[in-house]
Amino acid sequence: MDVGGGPLLPDSVLYEIFLYLDHVDVLSVGLVCQQWHAVARDEFLWKELFYRYYRVSREVPRHPAAVSWYDEFQRLYDTIPCVEVQALKEHNDQVLHLSFSHSGCLFASCSKDCTVKIWSNELDISLQHSSNMRPYNWSYTQFSQFNSDDSLLLVSGVFVGPHNSSSGEIAVISMENFTLLSRVRNKPYDVFGCWLNETNLISGNLHRIGRITSCSVLWLNNAFQGIESENVNVVKRLFKIQNLNASTIRTVMVADCSRYDSPDLLLDYEEQLAASSTSTCPVFDLGSDSEEEEAKPKQTPEPAVQELLDEGGVTAEDGLQQFFDDIMEGRVRPAMTETELETKVAELFVRNRTKPPELNLLSADSNSKTKYLIFTTGCLTYSPHQIGIKRILPHQMTTAGPVLGEERRSDEFFDSLDHVIDIHGHIIGMGLSPDHRYLYVNSRAWPRDCIISDPMQPPPIAEEIDLHVFDLKTMKEVKRALRAHRAYTPNEECFFIFLDVSKDFVASGAEDRHGYIWDRHYNICLAKLQHDNVVNSVAFSPVEQELLLTASDDTTIKVWRSPRAVRIQQARKPRPRKLLFSWLMNQKS
Repeated sequence: MDVGGGPLLPDSVLYEIFLYLDHVDVLSVGLVCQQWHAVARDEFLWKELFYRYYRVSREVPRHPAAVSWYDEFQRLYDTIPCVEVQALKEHNDQVLHLSFSHSGCLFASCSKDCTVKIWSNELDISLQHSSNMRPYNWSYTQFSQFNSDDSLLLVSGVFVGPHNSSSGEIAVISMENFTLLSRVRNKPYDVFGCWLNETNLISGNLHRIGRITSCSVLWLNNAFQGIESENVNVVKRLFKIQNLNASTIRTVMVADCSRYDSPDLLLDYEEQLAASSTSTCPVFDLGSDSEEEEAKPKQTPEPAVQELLDEGGVTAEDGLQQFFDDIMEGRVRPAMTETELETKVAELFVRNRTKPPELNLLSADSNSKTKYLIFTTGCLTYSPHQIGIKRILPHQMTTAGPVLGEERRSDEFFDSLDHVIDIHGHIIGMGLSPDHRYLYVNSRAWPRDCIISDPMQPPPIAEEIDLHVFDLKTMKEVKRALRAHRAYTPNEECFFIFLDVSKDFVASGAEDRHGYIWDRHYNICLAKLQHDNVVNSVAFSPVEQELLLTASDDTTIKVWRSPRAVRIQQARKPRPRKLLFSWLMNQKS
């Protein structure tokens, strides 16, 4: 049906929509469709239809870019990439990750078959190159990322090393001739790695201090190590961070702060979070129901230890000695296990050996050239349940200078985090909005009020996946968590499910054999995209959000386009000329 102009909603969709109105019955729907010219201009009617059909709260205003409620209906029907147009089957094992180049002309896929494949994104997507990483002793490829000018591809994989199954490796591949430029060790493997700028990438290393205590070191690496190592520094230590209770730093990514004041889509927020004036790292806990509860730690140290931590005049050495004396004389109650003892000693040791955090991240005079290093971490158990944020200053964004980074006092052994967000659940995915203003986090919640007594036995996790949204300018959670997707594996088998964010939509995989798409403004689920097995990764084209890719354990990559894009694509195809050719031949005979 057309009212002069572009394509409109088909009558079958209108029929379904109008049935949601109480005062419109089945018989009157046909009449309404015949009077389409009048209906299409009835803004009040379309507003009522929209709120009822999509079940959106009436407190949510219309999308800021929309000119009418009918346009919003048309956008959510016609521009969602929910039509499968192609299935790519060149991988012969589980496909784990997808990433687009910034130009949208190429994308890469990683798989358990230990290859990274480069695809050409045309009307019909085709394979351009495949690199097999088994000759480098890799077990599989798991993650990839193009640098800012699309000249280099970072590929992360699991490295089969001696007596160490947790090590990974990062390879840098030239997009000019697909040659391997450098390789960097990465431990643990699920740090993944990421680009800081065009030529420098971030990797991780892990050093064990005790049974459940360790430190994570994050390194800045030059992508051209083999070429430049004889003349200039090609590696520099960025940060060294203590890990307690078997936790480690994983899943690093970099957010650019320069566009925070002009985001693509400004979401509706509550009152901005007041900046903390103290020098300690603020922690926000999603597991609490009130501001008073947020201010209290879920699990506090033993009384004797807490007293030591609160006494500003006690040195770390004196504190350790007093703590040991309290243990020997039985003043620490109840008696601590070996695991608890190791954690308390580590807390006391690090007290005066940590470099203070940077200036308040929420300050108005924050340098627009700075970037945030974002990663998953924890403090109670090995499963990632916190998001750590560390500011990277401009002078830290190069490998030039001392190999171990900027000068520091000898007693500043560790770096502190600038900000921590407590998710109160197992984090299984993170993604940034295109403007880097918002951080989207997939998590599986812990039971409310659960207590973790053994860091090696985290709480059970929910099957429902919560998709949280955080404003990185205010460090505050915005909107309610999105839900629809599910996961079933327990803590010890839990794996990363990659999500992606476009200007208007957010998409995620799930273990329920579907990919999901939500509208960022209205917070509603718009589409389910079916596979035959777990959907591990999704990726929007950065230049065309009506194109989405999904990767699955069923070994396929599916290509999804919007109904509008499919119509345009079909209109461009040449029409069959068989009848015309037959008529011409008959005329000649």
